[in-house]
Amino acid sequence: MKAMIMAAGVGSRLMPLTAEIPKPMIPVGNRPLMAGIVELLREHGFTDIIANLHYHADIIKDYFGDGAGFKVSMQYSPERELMGTAGGVKRCAWFLDDTFVVMSGDALTDIDLTCLLNEHKKKGALATIAIKEVEEVERFGIVITDEEGRIKSFQEKPSRKEALSHYANTGIYVFEPEIFDYIPANEFYDFGKQVFPHLVRIGAPFYAALTDAYWCDVGNINTYHQANIDVLEGRVKIRTEGRLVKKDDACLLIGEDVFIDEEAKVTGYNVLGRGCHVGAGAVLHNAVVWEGNRVEGDTVFRDCVLGRGCVVRCGELAAKEC
Repeated sequence: MKAMIMAAGVGSRLMPLTAEIPKPMIPVGNRPLMAGIVELLREHGFTDIIANLHYHADIIKDYFGDGAGFKVSMQYSPERELMGTAGGVKRCAWFLDDTFVVMSGDALTDIDLTCLLNEHKKKGALATIAIKEVEEVERFGIVITDEEGRIKSFQEKPSRKEALSHYANTGIYVFEPEIFDYIPANEFYDFGKQVFPHLVRIGAPFYAALTDAYWCDVGNINTYHQANIDVLEGRVKIRTEGRLVKKDDACLLIGEDVFIDEEAKVTGYNVLGRGCHVGAGAVLHNAVVWEGNRVEGDTVFRDCVLGRGCVVRCGELAAKEC
């Protein structure tokens, strides 16, 4: 089966973490976010995958290559100019010639794609959106359905008083190839703003499927930080890289060649990337520290993310990203 990963975005809300790498490649549990998406697709039989690329495209292409290392086949659709969510998928119509799945490369999830696909086929749908019940409706595109799950309308980030449902669009879709009839070629086009409202207007077989699986839109630094903690808490099933160490007041995921001085204090949930150095007197609590960083002296990092190229000494921060 075939799938597409949306991996062209800039990830501006995660700046400066994404200054030098694309958003799908930011580490969660010490592995690129998109690696978990590829492995999830493979687990559910989607072994022919295409990804659209734009921002720092070579980093994604160099990491995944032809997909053999992940036991899938990977192809790429470079976009010199961004084409929008629907426009980017339209450019891959030559590849997506049967029922297919579209997933965002910047989401953390362990959704049951087999169940989603079965629901799509059972309803005889043209398009199916996976939806998730959320509390903070003001952060999401909200989907309103009838009793049979047919989509009636949408609300974009409504206030809690105005929200007509608590079901968020996860950005995980199942489509039939006929969806391309509703997307113009060689034009910037968006699913949420253009394609989906049109499907509602014409009464197309357009459904939502509710999932209770873990799903996190890694949209900003706060949600990125929380996503890493959720991994350590076991709330989402993904592969991690490194050694998991649990102590009385700490849970650590430690990458290769990490040094933690015995006089450092590490509490709470912490992810330390490959080659990190935590010196005497340093304090880490609920910290996500990317690979190769050095934390020295009496520096306290609490509920934070330390990005690429950082050196911290005596409480002073010198960094490319933090």
